[in-house]
Amino acid sequence: MARTVTAGPGPVRKAGRALTHGVGGALSGMVRRIRRTTHAGGAGESGLAKLIELHAVNSAGDMLVTVALASTVFFSVPTGEARGRVALYLLVTMAPFAILAPVIGPLLDRLGHGRRAAMATAMMARAVLAWTMAGVISTAGLGLYPLALGVLVASKAYGVVRSAVVPRLLPERTTLVKANSRVTLAGLAATAVAAPLGGGLNAIGPQWPLYGAFVIFLCGAILTMSLPHKVDSARGEAKARLTADEEAPPEPAGIPGRKPGLLGVGSSVLHALQGNAGLRALSGFLTMFLAFMLREHPVGGLTPAMSLGVVVAAAGIGNALGTALGSLLKARGPEIIIATALLCALSVTTIAAGWFGLFTVAGAAAVAGVSQALSKLSLDALIQRDVPENVRTSAFARSETTLQLAWVLGGGIGILLPLNGSLGMSVAASLVLVAFLVSVRGLLGAARRGGGTARARVA
Repeated sequence: MARTVTAGPGPVRKAGRALTHGVGGALSGMVRRIRRTTHAGGAGESGLAKLIELHAVNSAGDMLVTVALASTVFFSVPTGEARGRVALYLLVTMAPFAILAPVIGPLLDRLGHGRRAAMATAMMARAVLAWTMAGVISTAGLGLYPLALGVLVASKAYGVVRSAVVPRLLPERTTLVKANSRVTLAGLAATAVAAPLGGGLNAIGPQWPLYGAFVIFLCGAILTMSLPHKVDSARGEAKARLTADEEAPPEPAGIPGRKPGLLGVGSSVLHALQGNAGLRALSGFLTMFLAFMLREHPVGGLTPAMSLGVVVAAAGIGNALGTALGSLLKARGPEIIIATALLCALSVTTIAAGWFGLFTVAGAAAVAGVSQALSKLSLDALIQRDVPENVRTSAFARSETTLQLAWVLGGGIGILLPLNGSLGMSVAASLVLVAFLVSVRGLLGAARRGGGTARARVA
């Protein structure tokens, strides 16, 4: 008698279903854990969680664009030609941005009632530009650079608006500094995930990271509109100017109807911004100079790719460590932290200039990352402490624009120098020394006076 065969899934199909179920469960569990983290401390109720997630999306998209440009402009050609291409990239993108950047802050000050639309527009613009760049990336012709300029301007515009949005989404009993550190850490984590993803897509073709960025920025534009409506409220806000005068200048006599002058941010904030600008210029300089220096003259007996990888990893770890250290330095004065960060950066760059090698260069990159992160958190603390609430949003936006310009200046210097390690690190130390001399006396004086009426906290 023949046996009856019961139809059913075979072993391969069963294994596939089990694998799909396992992967799906792991991904859903990871998403739940991420959302619990972003929504902690009242961030879910205030809307800060949505901004944290949005910034992670933004950072991932920017990293994919960076991978695509680096693979075409930097890695795919001989060093001499790559240096010329990057110099051209800086000239065509950074120089116009240096002219446009001072306009971005004041322009976005006028968009207090349309911040969500401004951020969504920045995301959509980058999505369209990434798609367009994908069509010309393989040739790296001159048409690529205006598109890259557009991506850069849109990215910086998003950054300025994001800095202005954070104060509107603070949960109760959460400082601006702590909120900014959570946003920054989310961006760093997303960058760490997107970098290998971009490398894998680039292995398929240089246009594929840009297609990935298109999808990410499109999702970011949609996510932007889910931010709370209070983001668009500018009630009670005024504009700030980056001067040491804490009071608005008096109205000139005999000019009726003239608007009152802008409030200054105060001496402590101004000197803190000067110190931060020096450290941001150091970051831009090390990025550009070491990228070419280590490609042409690798250190430690490593290959060029491994030398660059060690330095990039050191800088990333330092940045993340500096952000995390903010929560451990609650009782320390922010002025003292910035002065100490400048002194540490000056010391390690001086040592690297005298003994240029793998460990000293990696140490300089790591300390620069820690110093930049801690100093930015301290600047945020001082803005929260010393700047009146009605101009705090404007102060964040304008200070962020200034720091981005400092990075551009440092990067430009780095690309122009001869590829000499000791010379380059000497110039890096000089950048920090200038910032130290300009800002440290004012910072220490403010610390002795006790700063503002309230005690600033780093986190």
